[in-house]
Amino acid sequence: MDFDEFTGTVQHRLELAGTGQTLRAIRAALLPLGERLPAGHAEDLAASLPMEIKWYMTGGVHEHGQRFDWPEYLTLVSDISGADRADAAYHARVVVDLVHEVVPESDFQQLRDELPESKEDWGNLFEVVDAGGWHEHS
Repeated sequence: MDFDEFTGTVQHRLELAGTGQTLRAIRAALLPLGERLPAGHAEDLAASLPMEIKWYMTGGVHEHGQRFDWPEYLTLVSDISGADRADAAYHARVVVDLVHEVVPESDFQQLRDELPESKEDWGNLFEVVDAGGWHEHS
């Protein structure tokens, strides 16, 4: 999947008005994930993404391996995107679902293994994936 297809898919699924808003949503979802993951895991996950999108998880990250929980992640996503927390959570779930469609299952599983999943925590990030993906909801 190339950059235009990735961003176009996100824009369509989130029903966003423009490319700028779409790129903010993608960056907001992926940059904090890149910060949360160890550098090698972020590289693995991002390897199959378009180069411009990969950068959000790798080159744009100042420090990998940070420890923060789901509420802190949502705050970061909201701050970066300018969206309220509910929209930020939905945007992140949709972006992560598209990442799931694009990357090898082993790399996506590595992401899941890095994030503690409980009902109140990181499991929220995978709600669309766990529900069968976007195509099940469209």
